[in-house]
Amino acid sequence: MTALVPLLVAIPLIVAALLVAAAQRIHPLAANVTAAAVAATVTVLAVLLIFRTSHAPIDYWFGGWHPRHGIAIGIAFHVEPLGAGVAAATGALATAALLFSLEYFAEHVQPYFHALMLIFLAAMIGFSLSGDLFNMFVFFELMSIIGFGLTGYRIERRSVLQGALNFGVTNTIAAFLIMFGIGLLYGRTGALNLQQIGETLRHRQPDGLVVVAFTVLAVGFLVKAGAFPFHFWLSDAYAVAPIPVCVLFSGVMSDLGLHGLARVYWDAFSGTLGGHDEAVKGVLLVVGCLSALVGAGMAFLQASLKRMMAFVTIAHIGAGLIGIALLSARGLAGATVYMVADGLVRGALFLAVGVIMYGLGNPNELRVFGRGRGMPVAAIVLLVGAVTTAAVPPFGPFVGRTLISQSAPGIVTAVLVVSGALGAAALLRASARIFLGLGDRRDPLLVAPPTGEDEDEGEERPIGLGLLLRLPAILLLAAGLGLAFAPGLADRAVQHAAQVENAHAVALHTLRAAKPPPLPSLSQHVTTASVAYGVLSGVLALGLAAFGLYRRRLRLPGGRFAAPLLAGAKAVHDGVPGEYVAWLTFGAAAIGAALALLIR
Repeated sequence: MTALVPLLVAIPLIVAALLVAAAQRIHPLAANVTAAAVAATVTVLAVLLIFRTSHAPIDYWFGGWHPRHGIAIGIAFHVEPLGAGVAAATGALATAALLFSLEYFAEHVQPYFHALMLIFLAAMIGFSLSGDLFNMFVFFELMSIIGFGLTGYRIERRSVLQGALNFGVTNTIAAFLIMFGIGLLYGRTGALNLQQIGETLRHRQPDGLVVVAFTVLAVGFLVKAGAFPFHFWLSDAYAVAPIPVCVLFSGVMSDLGLHGLARVYWDAFSGTLGGHDEAVKGVLLVVGCLSALVGAGMAFLQASLKRMMAFVTIAHIGAGLIGIALLSARGLAGATVYMVADGLVRGALFLAVGVIMYGLGNPNELRVFGRGRGMPVAAIVLLVGAVTTAAVPPFGPFVGRTLISQSAPGIVTAVLVVSGALGAAALLRASARIFLGLGDRRDPLLVAPPTGEDEDEGEERPIGLGLLLRLPAILLLAAGLGLAFAPGLADRAVQHAAQVENAHAVALHTLRAAKPPPLPSLSQHVTTASVAYGVLSGVLALGLAAFGLYRRRLRLPGGRFAAPLLAGAKAVHDGVPGEYVAWLTFGAAAIGAALALLIR
């Protein structure tokens, strides 16, 4: 079973190379089917590894270069159930996206597109499983480069050029920050393996170098995740990328930034910051709460479903970051379950948006007002998925959000409820306009996307959509909803998170082949308060959706005071790379200053 580990990355890379070599001879349909089959195979292998690592993690040392005397001299993949679960979700989303592409693109793309998708899949899985910090950087860069290419796949469009440029600029800066942090840690510890870095730092007092290293690594991963105030590039890129690419962007790529942050903290920095974990917790909680509120608020202001989904993703990244910031086993487990279940639902929602774009030529809720009545599958997926994103019980995202809220302070739980409701309300409002013809046909509150951004091939197609446009969205939605009903999901997630939390024991297992500690006996229960929070979020989402539909008829006071605030929020998301870099610089400086003041 250990031999399966490298295959998760090797198979997509090998097949991608073959597709490129045969690009002039292979039919696009054959290339698409081959890529989908590879993604499905990777998904199955990742699921097998979840069960295989249920009792002890696997360390696969490439080339047989095992540690000697507790020192890592080779490169390893460190596989445990949480990371394998992320890899399985990545494979499932890639499979659905490629199946959707069979009809969405038909013969309009070359096999190079499918090769890029497979390389992207391999990079994301390699990043989620790597136990070596420099290898994480390598996969991060591969992911970024391929993501940049996929964003600009239709580069002949001006809006695509702008979105791809913003993606490339901000993620390149993030890569420099991560590389700088790796250099600092290597200079201090002489190691690149995460467990060995952690073991070395635990025997020393933290100093400014360690704090700076953690800061730049954290900021680099937060840029990749799209957390506030590093989120500006994300909405521009998601708005112009092809729908199958958006499925991977929203469903897993952004979440991997949080996964990288969690891995680096628990394996390398936990217990090494001189007992200042509360300082790290406070800073990350603030960033998580701001991300959740800003993302949800901006989602409510969008008319374009693609931009709306981009900001919903930012809001949910904030919720996942809150779970990680709690620095507890329950919080880490909740963040992982939430990212996987909610990522599957977000992937389904983007596929539903793709169906709308394919059938109606535009996903702008005002421009296609009432024209979606003949698209029942897209309507069901969008409506059910919207409610699910509010973490309404008992479905998949609710389990993860419950684990997070059980460890969070009351004010943070309130942020989770409000942000979940706002994001869900935006999707419900758009669904009501498109499929039911409810509300006003015009709304000056909503942000109109740049000209040409939302157009898909510039024409409206017949409503009679094929099975491959509908089935992937249904399957992803069912998987995201049904994950909550997996027996003992919450218990097992917290148990494995507690094992990750015991970083010293993990390091001994990796570096000295020591027997891993037994899984703790834990039992998680859904409390009445958790159910109440979920129900409240759903009810609030319905109320806010109704407000969005009929706001102009209510003629509520306060518009004069709210207008400048809303105008300012819209103005800062203007697509100018220089301004986005300025915000990135400000955010990095603010986080660094906060940590420097608190960790002394």
